[in-house]
Amino acid sequence: MKLSRLLGAALLSASTVMPARAQIGPSPTIRIGVSGPFSGGSGPLGESMRNGIRLAVDEINNIGGINGQKFELIERDDEARVDLGAKIADELVRQRVTATIGIANTGVGLASIDAYQKAAIPLLIAVSTGTTLTKKYAPPATPANYIFRISPTLDLEARALVMELKRRKLTAVSWLADATAYGDAGTAAFTQESLSGGITLSSHERFKVGDTDMSAQVGRAMQSGSQALVVWGIGPELAVIARNREALKWKAPMMGSWTFSSRNFIDGAGKAGEGVLMPQTFIQDLGSSSKNSFLLAYKRMFKTDLIASPMSAAQGYDGMHLLYRAIRQANSGDGSKIRAAMENLETRYQGVITSYSHPFTALDHDAITLNMLWIGKIAGGRIDYADSEDQRRGAVLRFKGK
Repeated sequence: MKLSRLLGAALLSASTVMPARAQIGPSPTIRIGVSGPFSGGSGPLGESMRNGIRLAVDEINNIGGINGQKFELIERDDEARVDLGAKIADELVRQRVTATIGIANTGVGLASIDAYQKAAIPLLIAVSTGTTLTKKYAPPATPANYIFRISPTLDLEARALVMELKRRKLTAVSWLADATAYGDAGTAAFTQESLSGGITLSSHERFKVGDTDMSAQVGRAMQSGSQALVVWGIGPELAVIARNREALKWKAPMMGSWTFSSRNFIDGAGKAGEGVLMPQTFIQDLGSSSKNSFLLAYKRMFKTDLIASPMSAAQGYDGMHLLYRAIRQANSGDGSKIRAAMENLETRYQGVITSYSHPFTALDHDAITLNMLWIGKIAGGRIDYADSEDQRRGAVLRFKGK
């Protein structure tokens, strides 16, 4: 018997087995769309997310899927392009997928959600943190919202960063964000949280995706008297900023969005990235039994224990297992029934990020709350806990907060 089959059976548990029922939908398989950036600067996020989803589906299919009906992934590379992301959403809707999971970039998400909402096809966002994605169609704006998320929101990231700044007694910081929808949303969230937390923004700078030198912005931030540099972006530009900071011999702490945990930053920044801080839902170390099983199964399936974006992989994996539970509970391929099941999941799922007990309601489509975030730190070319006490608490169950 395959290792993934053994692990899948253990993770799904006997308590979730349901009696046999009729086949779900007219297709011989349950077709799930997967949309994400599998190439380009955001590629590590999308590839890791897809691997997590593939691993979950392998486990689910190895125990028979739903009543013997297996899951099939319809994967599409959006290249982090807004226009392509919108076309993919339209394509997956035309193909009548049962649901879709994915989306790593906020701009792509904003261009995609309308198609899924109009078609009443559930979309579970696995990576993007743009707060508005799950809010646009929330009641009372519409009677039923088909957009769900298993990644933290920008607001939570910003709050976690401000809490860390206050813990370190840093009160004046410089802000540097990319000129994208993601950067715009991060700027708004961090500015608001800084105001509420008594943090002064000494300087405020932006950069473009593809820029190869941000030394001018970093230099102005250093001259402003900031005690820390907070950066918001995705991709290789983050590594450029870290190297610019090192070249200017600025020793102030550097922190920012969760995307600092991606291998394209860690490898691109090298020693200039050591010590950088960022919020994380998942840190790749030994912990709970479900986390350890996931890491072992990932290594066996993909022949590596070096996950390009561990947080993306874990969220893709947990998200696919939650989506499976909703489809099984609905016992239907009808989007409205799956949505209703997602909003009232009857069985608790012990995931690799946290324990999910009623992760969604009709009024709340975000599964992650502040108590599920850690502050990660780059140390020795990998992500570790910034606080040793957090590491000791890493295996403790964390349920959804208010």
